[in-house]
Amino acid sequence: MLKAESLKKIDHEIAKYPADQKQSAVMSALAIAQDEKGWLATETMDFIAHYLEMPPIAVYEVATFYNMYNLQPLGEYKITVCTNLPCALSGANQAVAHIQQKLGIGFNETTMDGKFTLKEGECMGACGDAPVLLVNNKRMCSFMSSGKIDQLLDELSQ
Repeated sequence: MLKAESLKKIDHEIAKYPADQKQSAVMSALAIAQDEKGWLATETMDFIAHYLEMPPIAVYEVATFYNMYNLQPLGEYKITVCTNLPCALSGANQAVAHIQQKLGIGFNETTMDGKFTLKEGECMGACGDAPVLLVNNKRMCSFMSSGKIDQLLDELSQ
């Protein structure tokens, strides 16, 4: 189900916990699986559950609680914009409007070319850098003015 390289990474995460608590690596295992597959299909989550010796429902609970997990195929780049109050007061709504206009999509939509998906996010813990956004849950971008958004989208489009 997962490549040997991904299983090795999951095993490394499992080793951080006592032998009888391998399920503690579920968040890391889901992230590793998502990095490989691009999203978490039910079959992938079932595999993780079996691998970690835990009930599938427990894996589903984690995957559906956190917005960093993709439960359906998305664009090549998932752009998540924080819209909580500190970011909103510092221009997040304008940043969202600019992204929506530039890409021609709303929240939870993907561009026709499959390149970008736009998501609304909760606090990312960088209120002083507002407005902030994440690219594919890995790259945080701060102080996102219209100009910086244009630069980012141009970079990702290449």
